[in-house]
Amino acid sequence: MSRHTLSVLVEDKPGVLARVASLFSRRGFNIDSLAVGPTELADVSRITIVVSVEGSALEQVTKQLNKLINVIKIVELDPDASVQREFMLVKVRADGDSRARVLETVTLFRAKVVDVSPDSVTIEATGKSDKLQALLKVLEPFGIKELVKSGLVAVGRGPRSITDRAVRVVERSA
Repeated sequence: MSRHTLSVLVEDKPGVLARVASLFSRRGFNIDSLAVGPTELADVSRITIVVSVEGSALEQVTKQLNKLINVIKIVELDPDASVQREFMLVKVRADGDSRARVLETVTLFRAKVVDVSPDSVTIEATGKSDKLQALLKVLEPFGIKELVKSGLVAVGRGPRSITDRAVRVVERSA
């Protein structure tokens, strides 16, 4: 199975996310990553979904998504034609002996320390999934106390925007 990143513009209304997620669930597809947030348009949200499916199954799901009343537009984002990032916070043991090595690792990965306590540091990192996995692998020997990652967020490269048409759709439905 191959991984696909879908950028779905939806009306910002209660229950839309539940209907979108249940569509995948009913077909037996696992969502690898899910991120939802506002866009530059009032009353429009973007759902970024990463799912591992075969081509024909993806086409079926996309057609079903298009039938949902609150879905405005769906675009599959090619990894080479889009900017894709994840966000991670990781709390690592860092006592007096290991703190310097942890801070050196943070600098090497262009991450940032956002909290310091006597026996740990909390690190903020943004990047592609493989970069974040590499950072975790290097930090693991120090002892990871807590970890949280966002879902993937993505936007197409270049001047075009998938919300260009959405402005007209939202204005008509208002």
